[in-house]
Amino acid sequence: MLQNDSLTGSSVLSKENIIDDYRLACESRQVSLLGRKDTMGGRSKFGIFGDGKEVAQIALSKVFQPGDFRSGYYRDQTIEAAVGNLTWQQFFAQMYAHADLEHEPNTGGRSMNGHFSTRWIDENGDWLDQTKLYNSVCDISSTAGQIPRSVGLGYASKLYRENTDLHDMTTFSHDGNEVVFATIGDASTSQGMFWEAMNAAGVLQIPLIVSVWDDGYGISVPVEYQTTKSSISKALAGLQRNEDGDGIEILVVNGWDYPALVEAYQKAAKISREQHVPVLVHVTELTQPQGHSTSGSHERYKSKQRLAWEREHDCNVRFRDWILKNGYATDEELEQIEAEAKEKALGERNEAWQAYRRELDKEYTETIRLLQDVAKASTSTAEINNAILELQKTYLPVRRDMIATVRKVLRLVGREENAEKLALQAFLRDNLNANKERFNTHLYSETRYSPMLVEPVSPVYSENSPVVDGREVIRTYFDALFEKDPRVVALGEDIGFIGDVNQGFAGLQEKYGEIRITDTGIRETTIIGQGIGMAMRGLRPIVEIQYFDYIYYALATLTDDLASLRYRTAGGQRAPLIIRTRGHRLEGIWHSGSPMGTMLSSLRGLHVVVPRNFTQAAGFYNTLMKGDDPALIVEPLNSYRQKETMPDNVGDYYIPLGQPEILREGNDLTIVTYGSMCRIVMEAASQLQSSGIEVEVIDVQTLLPFDVDNRIVESIKKTNRVIFADEDLPGSASGFMMQQVLERQQAYRWLDSAPVTIAAKDHRPPYGSDGDYFSKPNMDDIFETVYNIMREAAPDKYPELFNV
Repeated sequence: MLQNDSLTGSSVLSKENIIDDYRLACESRQVSLLGRKDTMGGRSKFGIFGDGKEVAQIALSKVFQPGDFRSGYYRDQTIEAAVGNLTWQQFFAQMYAHADLEHEPNTGGRSMNGHFSTRWIDENGDWLDQTKLYNSVCDISSTAGQIPRSVGLGYASKLYRENTDLHDMTTFSHDGNEVVFATIGDASTSQGMFWEAMNAAGVLQIPLIVSVWDDGYGISVPVEYQTTKSSISKALAGLQRNEDGDGIEILVVNGWDYPALVEAYQKAAKISREQHVPVLVHVTELTQPQGHSTSGSHERYKSKQRLAWEREHDCNVRFRDWILKNGYATDEELEQIEAEAKEKALGERNEAWQAYRRELDKEYTETIRLLQDVAKASTSTAEINNAILELQKTYLPVRRDMIATVRKVLRLVGREENAEKLALQAFLRDNLNANKERFNTHLYSETRYSPMLVEPVSPVYSENSPVVDGREVIRTYFDALFEKDPRVVALGEDIGFIGDVNQGFAGLQEKYGEIRITDTGIRETTIIGQGIGMAMRGLRPIVEIQYFDYIYYALATLTDDLASLRYRTAGGQRAPLIIRTRGHRLEGIWHSGSPMGTMLSSLRGLHVVVPRNFTQAAGFYNTLMKGDDPALIVEPLNSYRQKETMPDNVGDYYIPLGQPEILREGNDLTIVTYGSMCRIVMEAASQLQSSGIEVEVIDVQTLLPFDVDNRIVESIKKTNRVIFADEDLPGSASGFMMQQVLERQQAYRWLDSAPVTIAAKDHRPPYGSDGDYFSKPNMDDIFETVYNIMREAAPDKYPELFNV
């Protein structure tokens, strides 16, 4: 063990600081112990804690400066407390799911305990000064899910340092001096996204320090089953920077060795902050005194010898021994500190519990009073009193218990009419609205920067407007965008030197430089992570997934991190990233490009935009860039070389989200579609006209949001028939559109024929034109489906075409 002269003269190891550190380590441990008791006693639903990691996290906190970022996981309570982001009362408020930002500012009770976040957005929707904050990106539970965005957070520092056009953005960076501290449990390093991120960090050379908390287990599975050579630092040795080239720095330190930990993090921070070199700090020989979580005991899978070793190597125990050995305090002084830490943890826990219950108890008292009033006035007194009794017997009743009882009683009183029932109904309405605010808000922006508030501006054309390939429209748009906004960055596979595979960025890297339009390796997960991190730091990235099918590689990061970010922070954090991809109609199993149903189910929290051509696409990009929400734009793959008229104002028009466009008017049947299907449907509509059938064709334009003004139902009121056409699998996006129109818009009321969906076959489309024709909807399918619907209504007017 390093002795007290290892860092002689350093203020970080002054006696005062050492004693303060021990005090914090004791407090954090007591919080973990009390937290487990609260969960086992029924006060909280679940508990997961940072016990056994206290000393290492204190050492890390010493080099964590204002403006830096923590991108960690659910055991980082000691870091958060050390930098002043977390009080123990707030820690317990989160355990109790106290849905009040005054008490639980991290997530407003929406995330389980140990999920910490810094609020970056003020009440006006404006960014706060991140350089003055100890920034914590809201944690996610998915193992290694915090790592992809860490690449982007670090990459933003690189951009702020190297791109002089960004140097006036002083509320986001001081010339790229910020370091990102990512933390991860050792077992989670087995995840592919960790390896992909470490490789990307080594390539990019960014200020990222990844701390691996290694306690030897992943729940019950020991490290020898997890990691090659039973050591993540040994397994990553090939990435070590040396005379052969750049890479990462690797440091290994024992998690119970206080001075060595302090020294290791000082070294790591100096390297990373000054040189922009990524560092892996492998913190070994850590313990987990209470096991993985409150879900079970580690005594089930750890031997007696291992448990004894953990008691001996507990970081707090070894820290205490070191203090005594080096004369920084006496045993009596440390006992006093330990007693005070226990008292403080208990006091803040009790304050958190009382604040939480005070709010609920007030609602409970009001609920009981109103229910008793109804019981007195009702003919169902006995049944209502039984319901009240069941509520009164409930241990620690929460809003769910109260509101469920209220609804049950309102069912019991049925058609009774009295003032007491009306009062209970009003109480229910008020509570449902209040709980909607608590639990169902901030999925999308509710600020003045919402893209839904962007005023539309139409494309302008003149006699001189040229007719060009669609790719020229989008390239011209991107040129205008990069010219006027230095925050905009684009990156992806082949996007730079060759200008993307469809030439949407042709020549733009040469014009704006590699620092703004950047090629990446084939690594979809960290491409998305790179974009998320940059967007969190005030930049406006557009990142590319080369073909839509490849988005599955990044789906976990998109859904677990990006899509839920604003929601899980109750509006406290945002990342207005735009993901650009291309899809539809390219032939082949892995290039068919239409997994819309998966996106709609996974990406609530993103806008999903499906333009039919590049004039529309440019307008949507403009709208989204003016807003503060993330979005996915799926460009129509087969339209890059189709002719369009170039708008004169290509960089300055805005197409609103959620507003369908009628492409063709008709009175007989409505077809609702989007993207590349528009062209196919329009071709069918032209041929149907020759058979005496006038089809109204509607392009929904965006799937999320979907038809916010209920325009489609107005078409169905006129035609009384509807088809939802889509090239996704049956029941996916077509089923979503049907639900939105028939259920939400109540369009079923005006139907004279059964609604129909047209979709692809259940399998992926095989390669080749024939495979595409017989697997995805084509013009003939649409013609015959419409014709048969009309024939069912008027068989004499529309004779049978053929019998198959």
